[in-house]
Amino acid sequence: MDEAASLPNDPYASLRFKEFRYFLVIRFALIFALAMQFAIVEWKVYQLTHDPLNLGLIGLAEFVPAISLALFAGNIVDKREKRGMVLKCIVGYLFTGTGLFLLTWDHLMSGIPLPTVLLLIYLLVFCGGIIRAFTSPSNFTLLSLLVPRPLYANATTWSTSAWQIGAIAGPALGGLCMGWLGIHWSMLLVIGFVLVALFCILHISTKPVFYKEIGETVKERLTKGLKFVWNTKVLLNAMALDMFAVLFGGSVAMMTIYANDILHIGPAGFGAMRAAPAVGAFLTLLMLAYRPIITKPGIKLLAAVFAFGVCIIVFGLSRNFLLSLAALFFSGMMDGVSVIIRQTILQLKTPDDMRGRVSSVSSIFVGSSNELGSFESGVAARIMGPVGSVVFGGCMTLAVVITTYVISPAMRKLDLKA
Repeated sequence: MDEAASLPNDPYASLRFKEFRYFLVIRFALIFALAMQFAIVEWKVYQLTHDPLNLGLIGLAEFVPAISLALFAGNIVDKREKRGMVLKCIVGYLFTGTGLFLLTWDHLMSGIPLPTVLLLIYLLVFCGGIIRAFTSPSNFTLLSLLVPRPLYANATTWSTSAWQIGAIAGPALGGLCMGWLGIHWSMLLVIGFVLVALFCILHISTKPVFYKEIGETVKERLTKGLKFVWNTKVLLNAMALDMFAVLFGGSVAMMTIYANDILHIGPAGFGAMRAAPAVGAFLTLLMLAYRPIITKPGIKLLAAVFAFGVCIIVFGLSRNFLLSLAALFFSGMMDGVSVIIRQTILQLKTPDDMRGRVSSVSSIFVGSSNELGSFESGVAARIMGPVGSVVFGGCMTLAVVITTYVISPAMRKLDLKA
């Protein structure tokens, strides 16, 4: 192990740590299950209502608690043992997944009015948002306790790539399973992956807590992460860039409509579209594990997000299934690059005793923007149609990148070796 720790340039160095390997499985299995669950819920709700605004409300139902509790959750995570926090989050997801499994059982729900079924679905998604507020900072801080500091960048590459692949491969398999097994039994697979995460967390030992009471008020503890990010301009710029890119450039919420009403490819084609970015993300994993981004990471981050915006525009305008797949494939590659750079910045620049709070601030900027972006896409689709919504979002992403390049010298001069 000491030899592996002394070789930060070894692309497999962090994988030589057994507990980190279990962590990677947790990271993949959990996001795989949750992303698959989100896609299944989207498909079910659209099947019940045929209203794009209801798709946006799913994202809003998760966004509200995740954003509202983020600072509070980060403070709690910094003060608690991290392995135990991740365990509690996994158990919580097991309960919400079981509830959604029951709500997608048509035989069980046959006598219940549609508004009640929708309300119960939104309620469980809301509970998932509460759990998510604690999951993000818990995972972030646990990673830093599993490998030596010289391997943070390498571990972050593997961790964020596992997350990226799971986030897109989950709903991809969800689409395929809905075609093969139906919506209800596809939800059972979600529960299975959560159980895999539960099995793996039990093989990670408890970890030390670095938080020390220094007489701070509750307000000071809750806002310390915000102040740190505000004063660390590289972190602030990276988070803001990714937030606006995801907010405006996310095409995920409209994929259901594209599969149903524009490309006419059904649930199997829907799964293939969701799989295309996963393949791109996987190739990103392979390339960046062997060739980590060291020189001019800020410029490369901006270029990746700009290319992501272009891919979203192409997807929005495409009426050809293969062209749509290609656009989504390259969007996955570009998104993978941006996520890995941002998470590496976060790991290297954050003090140990503030990881939970700073990660929670990151979740406010970035993580919840996925759900808010889904709501924005739903509202925009109601106003200008699904195609106009996706193209508008891609154009706004390009505008955000250009603006960031002009006003942020800290981003242009970013150096991960510093």
